Amino acid sequence: MTPHFTRTDAALGEFALRPVDPSADAELLHRWVTHPKAAFWLMQDCDLPAVEKEFARMAADPFHHAFLGLHNGTPAFLMERYDPAHRELVGIHAAEPGDIGMHFLTAPTATPLHGFTLAVITTVMEMLFADPATHRVVVEPDARNTAVHTLNKAVGFEIVRTVSLPSKDAYLSTCTRDQFLATRGDHR
Repeated sequence: MTPHFTRTDAALGEFALRPVDPSADAELLHRWVTHPKAAFWLMQDCDLPAVEKEFARMAADPFHHAFLGLHNGTPAFLMERYDPAHRELVGIHAAEPGDIGMHFLTAPTATPLHGFTLAVITTVMEMLFADPATHRVVVEPDARNTAVHTLNKAVGFEIVRTVSLPSKDAYLSTCTRDQFLATRGDHR
């Protein structure tokens, strides 16, 4: 499948994203989302058919899309993009035109690469902001997920407030295009 978006990181090489193929990618994604490292993904108890069904549901949803991330051609991360006016934050966040929601997950690995997760979230943000209609990215990470809060801050997110969602207490956070570009040293 042809990548939807590619980016080259000077230190780590090529990153690319392509739409998830629910049937072809289900086994791989099942290993990732049920791994103990993915506890905040909230799919720990899902079996393979449940994972495939969830990604098939997203593939058919006009407001929620999943992308498989590749690092130098090898599957290495997952990203979901959603419309917060229709999914995840309905009734919690007053979505504005140009808002896009996002989740990301790096694959479990026995050989971590220094700077990899920052390169992943940077790639995700560049993909989202490559769409001129995107003005602000909205996320709702679990309040206990300190690692992702650090990464979010590094790419420009600011915590707006704590919100109670059905499955977690979360830090509703936003990042405008200008906030993201400022973290990249680009002050257009």
